[in-house]
Amino acid sequence: MGCGYLLPARPREREIMKLELTGLHEALTAPVSESMNFLNEIAHRFPDAISLAAGRPFEGFFDPADVPRYFEIYRRHLTDRLDGDEAAVRRTLLQYGRTKGIIHELIAEHLRVDEGITADPDALVVTVGCQEALWLTLRALRRDERDVLLAVTPSYVGVHGAAMMVDMPVLPVREAADGIDPDDLVAVVRRARAAGRNPRACYVIPDFANPSGVRLDRAKRERLLDIAAAEDLLLLEDNPYGLFGDPAGPPTLKALDRHGQVVYLGSFAKTGLPGARVGYVLADQQVTGAPAGQPLLADQLAKLKSMLTVNTSPIAQAVIGGKLLAHGHSLRAANARETETYRGNLAQVLAGLERRFADLPSVRWNVPEGGFFLLLTVPFPAGDDLLAHCAAVHRVLWTPIHHFYADATQRNVLRLSFSHLLPAEIEDGLDRLAEFIRAQSAGN
Repeated sequence: MGCGYLLPARPREREIMKLELTGLHEALTAPVSESMNFLNEIAHRFPDAISLAAGRPFEGFFDPADVPRYFEIYRRHLTDRLDGDEAAVRRTLLQYGRTKGIIHELIAEHLRVDEGITADPDALVVTVGCQEALWLTLRALRRDERDVLLAVTPSYVGVHGAAMMVDMPVLPVREAADGIDPDDLVAVVRRARAAGRNPRACYVIPDFANPSGVRLDRAKRERLLDIAAAEDLLLLEDNPYGLFGDPAGPPTLKALDRHGQVVYLGSFAKTGLPGARVGYVLADQQVTGAPAGQPLLADQLAKLKSMLTVNTSPIAQAVIGGKLLAHGHSLRAANARETETYRGNLAQVLAGLERRFADLPSVRWNVPEGGFFLLLTVPFPAGDDLLAHCAAVHRVLWTPIHHFYADATQRNVLRLSFSHLLPAEIEDGLDRLAEFIRAQSAGN
């Protein structure tokens, strides 16, 4: 009788649990959920295409050596502030930390220096990018199904996404040539209330809006504040691009705010370092009935944050804090080169459009004062399928405007971005774009 052995049993086929997409959150089947993925996927599929779509800061000024340098600047600052207590320094930088953040006092000083905003550091929550700041604010404001958000339409894709994630409908407010239409804002608020809805806030980008590039003048800003006061409405001011404008330009809504009507959403993605993923929200509104020691809306947002991301990376905050310290708290000063680059790129794009389309009255564009974007009107509907065709045949990318309406309806408008390109890339991209538009126009 031989010494046999047992063969191992063949593993049984595992049945992997299947989930129906229709049984998951409705945001996953909404057009807005595909916007960023689609645009990124197109860029990866056609790497030789010049992108007039990506709203990114110019990478030519990025230097990996700045990361440890800024971190060290902040570490020394923290060591001085903590009277040389190295254990406390290590704990602050490397442990779980304060939910509201560790660079709140530096941000408050930055807001004073660059924006003329008087900010209580305790009213600031440092977030994982501005998108978290937006989500936290909407999550706090959305109490029940009656609550709605108002937003200029077309508007930043992320506000549609964040609102959908908290089950908060977005009511569109008409955009005027010089920004938001204040009369339509009032009309939308009153219609909503008559229908039993509760308008909580209006989302606006007053400085070089995404996607239009429009900047509101001071009179329009003051009118918005008057409307907000009269209609008992918050204004959610998102300001990622304002520091690239003329310092003598109109003040932010928050700088003009006298009654706590403005929740200010800030980001260091464009002015600091996008890879750090650091943003903030200034929410100094008083909350009646709040527990002792939590009097501000910022305190309530911090409670939500503690259940979402716990805290924002103190290492990333230290890098941004070091940059603020290195430049006297002024990111306007820190971004002098970038501002010159973006203004030069805008001027080059506007001149290039004029040279290429002066003979085509059906092709029109707006003329922003600054920022990263402008809108181009063309004589044909432009959606995702046409973008894919343009990328494959003409090797240039742009953004269909329907993404900023959070729907799939094709419209005759493209968003062009020019912030991240070199001058030669701009010329080449505009040549390819002109070739595409003329070919498409001839086919219609």
